[in-house]
Amino acid sequence: MNGDGVLGNHRKVHQPLGEDASYASGDRFHAFDTPVGRIGMMICYDKAFPESARALALDGAEIGVCVSAWPGSRTNAATELADDPWKRRFDLFDRARALENQIVWISANQAGTFGSLRFVGSAKVVDPGGEILADTGVEAGLAIAELDVTQALETARRSMGHLRDRRPETYTHAGAVST
Repeated sequence: MNGDGVLGNHRKVHQPLGEDASYASGDRFHAFDTPVGRIGMMICYDKAFPESARALALDGAEIGVCVSAWPGSRTNAATELADDPWKRRFDLFDRARALENQIVWISANQAGTFGSLRFVGSAKVVDPGGEILADTGVEAGLAIAELDVTQALETARRSMGHLRDRRPETYTHAGAVST
């Protein structure tokens, strides 16, 4: 495989705030092989659901990639975008998804403003232990880190294997939710 052509695709599954009026949602999460490893993709709000990243990890994703247009809070906005509660959520989701699935996590997000929206930027690379290796902060830019994906996964999974040690038979209510 040399990377020519489309290697995989993802349609956003989770649609907040009436996005379903504009486009149809996807219906699954799946990983695909690339020259740099097996990748699983998400779009924006998908990363707020632990099951999304877990489905990708169980499908063999070594690298999770999430592209977003994640804004800062509109109801509790911080003066400094770096202190915004929605930026903290964005960063927390990135670190948690990497750590709980022991995968490399790549996150990209819109920066700057669009109308009244302020986007939190925060492109980053997170290792399988949840440590941020590179981060743009709230500025536009590229987060670049070098790591051996295979070695990083082996190191993270050597003693604690979150995927290996799962006990799905005990998760009787994993799909049931009452609102």
